[in-house]
Amino acid sequence: MDIYHLPQDIVRSRDTAFRGILIQPYTAPQGSFRGRSMLHSNAISLVISGKKTMHFAEKVVRIQDDEFHFLSAGNCLVSMDLSEETVFRSILIFFDNQVLADFYRKYEKLIQTKRASLTISTEPYVAFRKDAFTRQFIESLTILTQLGGAISEEMKQLKLEELLLYLLTTNPQTLLSFQSVPQTDGDDWQLRKAVEANLTSPVSIEELAFLCNTSVSTFKRRFFRVYGTSPSRWLLHRRMELAKELLGQYRQKPSEVYHQVGYESHSSFSQSFRQVVGLTPKAFQRQELNVHQQLLIARP
Repeated sequence: MDIYHLPQDIVRSRDTAFRGILIQPYTAPQGSFRGRSMLHSNAISLVISGKKTMHFAEKVVRIQDDEFHFLSAGNCLVSMDLSEETVFRSILIFFDNQVLADFYRKYEKLIQTKRASLTISTEPYVAFRKDAFTRQFIESLTILTQLGGAISEEMKQLKLEELLLYLLTTNPQTLLSFQSVPQTDGDDWQLRKAVEANLTSPVSIEELAFLCNTSVSTFKRRFFRVYGTSPSRWLLHRRMELAKELLGQYRQKPSEVYHQVGYESHSSFSQSFRQVVGLTPKAFQRQELNVHQQLLIARP
């Protein structure tokens, strides 16, 4: 699977210079898509139409066109089912950490006032709902990118600052929680977050290693140190425990369960379930139902 380096691989011209802020329209190619992306800078994804799923070390994000998103630099997996009629379109604003630091310095007094009454966490990803202002903002960027020619540095700075100031006014807690958090090789906490956030997603060991910004061999070694077993074995048993709960306690159909525990096909899920449990999903569910009925009959 190819690795896409962003923003380098999607700029209109290879000669386009990236000096702090880059505003770039993006339209996804037709057909289903799954790829690995390496964000070399922070980004704001202003979705115009369509949907996609992004897997980060910290969480799985399902992006809709009624939201927009701040993403910190790092690795992610992107999945899009583009067989639908709606084409995925967005405008991306790339910016480096220095741009964010300059904004914080310029508006230090205002930010300190906002912080005084808020509890601020540190998040490498945040989402905002679109409102009338942000829809108009996206429209203004669309017009700018359609004019032809390069957008001046002054205009890019002005537009990004306009959005940041608006969000600082309307959603200060969410905006101020956004921080670019560098991934640290050897950080077991990062590995735990990546594994457990993607437990129910169809993500391979190789893709989990990519999210942790490490080689497969290093990932497996660190995984064994943290969990005491191999990643494939741990994921298999955790997913089957969850499947048993969904089939038994919640009585969901096997055809409704497989995608909820990280499988892309019913047959591969059934094979794994039988390997671990010794029964097919349907037989297990029937057995659990019989046990439950017997307990009800036995009650005084």
